[in-house]
Amino acid sequence: MRKSFLAIITTLFISCNNKQSVDLIVHNATIYTVDSSFATAEAMAIKDGKIMATGTTEFILKNYEAKEKIDAEKKSVYPGFIDAHAHFVGYAQSLFVADLYNTKSFDEVLERLKSFAAAHPDEQWILGRGWDQNKWPGKVYPTNEKLNQLFPDKPVYITRVDGHAAIVNQKAFDLAHVKPGATISGGDAETKNGKLTGVLIDNAKELVNNNIPQLSKEDYAKRLSAAEKNCFAVGLTTITDCGLSYTDVDAIDTLQQQGKLNMRLYVMLSDNKENLERYLPKGPYKTDKLFVKGFKFYADGALGSRGACLLQPYNDRKDWKGFLLSSIAHFDSSAQILAGTDFQMCTHAIGDSGNRMILNVYNKVLKGKNDKRWRIEHAQIINANDFNLFGQSSIIPSVQPTHATSDMYWAEERLGKERLKGGYSYKQLLQQNGWIPLGTDFPVEDISTFKTFLAAVVRKDAKGFPAEGFQTENALTREETIKGMTIWAAKADFLEKEVGSLETGKKADFTILDNDLMKVAETEILNTKVIATYLGGKKVYGK
Repeated sequence: MRKSFLAIITTLFISCNNKQSVDLIVHNATIYTVDSSFATAEAMAIKDGKIMATGTTEFILKNYEAKEKIDAEKKSVYPGFIDAHAHFVGYAQSLFVADLYNTKSFDEVLERLKSFAAAHPDEQWILGRGWDQNKWPGKVYPTNEKLNQLFPDKPVYITRVDGHAAIVNQKAFDLAHVKPGATISGGDAETKNGKLTGVLIDNAKELVNNNIPQLSKEDYAKRLSAAEKNCFAVGLTTITDCGLSYTDVDAIDTLQQQGKLNMRLYVMLSDNKENLERYLPKGPYKTDKLFVKGFKFYADGALGSRGACLLQPYNDRKDWKGFLLSSIAHFDSSAQILAGTDFQMCTHAIGDSGNRMILNVYNKVLKGKNDKRWRIEHAQIINANDFNLFGQSSIIPSVQPTHATSDMYWAEERLGKERLKGGYSYKQLLQQNGWIPLGTDFPVEDISTFKTFLAAVVRKDAKGFPAEGFQTENALTREETIKGMTIWAAKADFLEKEVGSLETGKKADFTILDNDLMKVAETEILNTKVIATYLGGKKVYGK
């Protein structure tokens, strides 16, 4: 008996020591791995920030031991969400200016600006973002007379929700030495009766905003830290920031290296001489949390400000088709240059004319199927004859589902019913290459990952409108939407071997939710809460 007992003890001791030591075990969960078969698992083991194994709870607990274990209590676990098109730095800055989102009139804008100015008396400029004239009576741009009366001695610069228009007061014009009749290619400084109205469209914004003082390093870091906190709270672990300067990249890199910024960022550099001269000779730049590999171009403006370039005139402005923000020759020569590099060409295109022009430029240079993953950002309004141009040269449409549910209230006024059929056509765009990355374009839209999911799957906004859904023939399935928010978004950033799914060897970026997005009722999607978010196996949000 004694020999048998010792044998049992020895066997148990050896068995325990055969367990592999890891840093973290998550078990008793429904883990959506988002691998090639969209398989689920019950548990996963994590070490040194990467996934060692996934499997059943029994298998993981039998073969691995960890100091920290998370009993997920049957909750759903998803790969960390990836926003395929956003403006992280812009969002960070918007958190510290006057909030003008969802204002119902220009008078409400003025009231918010007065409150902001009173609370921030030391600010050199009064800045704000978020107004949308389409939500105001008459849906027309205001003029700046009331701004001039309220703020005669302090410059005011307030940006439209989409970032493609601004309203400024006379003091801002004076400081920037802008006079009536000022012209700029790809933009418009509106005048009325020979006077500047204060409205600046697209490139005309540069006439004034270059005079706004730069932030100190401390204030810059403070803003990015606040933005990161909000993003982790909605399960985001990687963000594609579309259109930064090399100075932004340097600042972000420094903060990440110092451990003061954790968010993973894929960066597209803005299309300008300084960025091109800085990065083209040395090629893409990559660290554990930063990847600079794209250049962001702008074909046209936004539909809401009538800056989108259309093939036929606007339905609600018969003498106007919008405009291109640069010449076709510029896009063509840029494409020729980037084709010989490892950089992505990523171009904002909203109108059917803007999209057709860029699709033709891309197809001319790419000459058929490829893996360069050149992107069209938004791909919002597409002519029926042009959808095939995406698949023809493997061009990636990068779309934002909440744009559809924001614009649906007035898009038909701009386009007419027939042309709108080619708008926000996510299912039709998905079919071109078999995959499609999803984003929000925040701060243009809310950062909410759940609003993205709702808009893609149900084609309704947060109010549940419209009851029957908006153009539901272009809704995505739940699986397609989760892929668009994870592995397909990672693929659009050339990061699919590192993030985007919960597979062995990949970074342990994941989020635990209190609802299962693959099963939850439509009416409960927006009630979903993030329990915790992990980046590289370390908790960055949650109790």
